[in-house]
Amino acid sequence: MKSPKSNISIAIATFNEKDNIKACLDSVKDWADEIIIVDGQSSDGTPEIVKQYKKVKLISTTNKPIFHINKQMAIEACTSNWILQLDADELVSAPLKKELLTISSKDPDSSQFNGYWIPRKNYFLGRFLTKGGVYPDPTIRFYKNGKAKLPCKDVHEQAQVDGAVGTLNQDLLHYADPTFSRYLLRSNRYTSLLATQLHEQQTPLNSSSAFSYFVIKPLFWFLSTYFRHRGYVDAFPGFVFSLFSSLRFPIAYIKLWETKHTKKDQFLNV
Repeated sequence: MKSPKSNISIAIATFNEKDNIKACLDSVKDWADEIIIVDGQSSDGTPEIVKQYKKVKLISTTNKPIFHINKQMAIEACTSNWILQLDADELVSAPLKKELLTISSKDPDSSQFNGYWIPRKNYFLGRFLTKGGVYPDPTIRFYKNGKAKLPCKDVHEQAQVDGAVGTLNQDLLHYADPTFSRYLLRSNRYTSLLATQLHEQQTPLNSSSAFSYFVIKPLFWFLSTYFRHRGYVDAFPGFVFSLFSSLRFPIAYIKLWETKHTKKDQFLNV
């Protein structure tokens, strides 16, 4: 029996995601109307994997420094009434699938919301973190076609929705850091982007800014996530996450210093 239309397009941008993309696609392939993938010239076999899925429309382009540019390309290529934007390392849980289908089964014009926040569980050191400001980690990923876009300026930005935004109850599962080595690799990229932002903001290199980025900011972040937001509930993984996420401030500052003192202007060659 043919399954009914879900009125949902899946939008994904990829770059060398062969270890993640199959599980992601398997979580949506049976119920999404279409899957739009914008690939930034992957060299690890990602395109060959996605071509095996019947509902996938693959668009090849360059890999942009601001990855959200390719995500926005995928969003703009969607044709269904609703769009679910996913990262390749995310999976749609069964309860979330049911909630999405319930919304999409109704007339879009009857919905009071043009977009929805989705709570997200993040996998780190063998478990999903539940505290420390890491959960529910809400993200705007589900919206009516033509009612949302990404600013494409920052790696952690949210979609901008034209109209009211609601909140879903069920979780999106995020496997960004299956290993600590993978976490460090992503952290290196994010601190380079942060250094770029500091450069664009003309952050001065002096004793005052150094004290802020080496002491004030990381200390405030660690105390806030580990104690105020109860990161200690997640035991050792919670401590490690609070500690290493706080270190992004001095690392970005060091990269800024290095660039200015070595006359380099490229942060993203990592």
